[in-house]
Amino acid sequence: MTDAIEVVDLEKTFKGAVRALDGVSFTVEEGTVFGLLGPNGAGKTTVVRILTTILRADAGTARVLGHDVEAEPELVRTLIGLAGQYAAVDENLTGRENLTMVGRLNHLPKTVVASRGVELLEQFQLTDAADRPLKTYSGGMRRRLDLAAALLARPSVLFLDEPTTGLDPQSRNDLWAVIEGLVDGGTTVLLTTQYLEEADRLASRLVVVDQGRVIAEGTPAQLKADLGSTVLDITLADPGTAARTAEELSGDGVLLASIGAKAPTLVGTILELPVDNGPAAAIEILRRLDQVGITPSGFTLREPSLDDVFLSLTGHKAEAANGQSAELPVPGGRGRRRGGSTTESREAR
Repeated sequence: MTDAIEVVDLEKTFKGAVRALDGVSFTVEEGTVFGLLGPNGAGKTTVVRILTTILRADAGTARVLGHDVEAEPELVRTLIGLAGQYAAVDENLTGRENLTMVGRLNHLPKTVVASRGVELLEQFQLTDAADRPLKTYSGGMRRRLDLAAALLARPSVLFLDEPTTGLDPQSRNDLWAVIEGLVDGGTTVLLTTQYLEEADRLASRLVVVDQGRVIAEGTPAQLKADLGSTVLDITLADPGTAARTAEELSGDGVLLASIGAKAPTLVGTILELPVDNGPAAAIEILRRLDQVGITPSGFTLREPSLDDVFLSLTGHKAEAANGQSAELPVPGGRGRRRGGSTTESREAR
């Protein structure tokens, strides 16, 4: 396969010395979904805005379908589609009128816009609402129309910047199915997201970015395999007992080494412990806890998730970026490594 997108050592600093990108590099193969995963402030949206010619990088290079985004911005714009974090549609216009407006902005013939609009309204299940003002649309309908607008000119490369943020589970699943259909048809998709489930389902390859740097890359399966074959979840009765258990296990390097375990992470009253041999590790952990008088209220072995990978790499759950409390590793755990319609103040996303 050839590369649809090539990013080499991108750097970007905003006013106030906010370093949004610090040498980001990756490639995206044609006809695939590539995931750019990270919390708010990681630099995801900055990468997208550079690739879609909205921003200029301070250093580094970026190419889309072999064309330099800085040297050939007008050509690049004819090859790409962009659906930003917030639906870029006019709520005073109908769905059909919004698509017509986008077609005119793309200098498409009226006949092409009309036929393509009918096709997209049907594809995104918006035919019945086509002549209603957008102010009557639900959030999911607006997102579907925004994606339809991004596809009006049949772009070869589609950039989706957190496309399912704020959607209910059903609307999110519907949009995922649309994205999978686009890729089956040959479209290349670069997807930024904070949702681990989204990246796991859609992306054939991804990078994890945090504070403007790539901190991990590979397939979802590879990243989960790097964490360990099994995750042992130990549920404790209360936060005090959970903290005591975390200190007990994280302080015993000999025990962790003997069962092939990485440093444990405390999430509320649950201690998450990546291990290489789940059943044997469970027996040893139970024996150790019994020796020190700690009785877990729950004990579960499960396969690792991308959320576990994210927590291990960044020191917090991805959901913390959505306003939830960040969970930090216990002592001995890994620390942090260092066209959208968003504003400059949020640009480091």
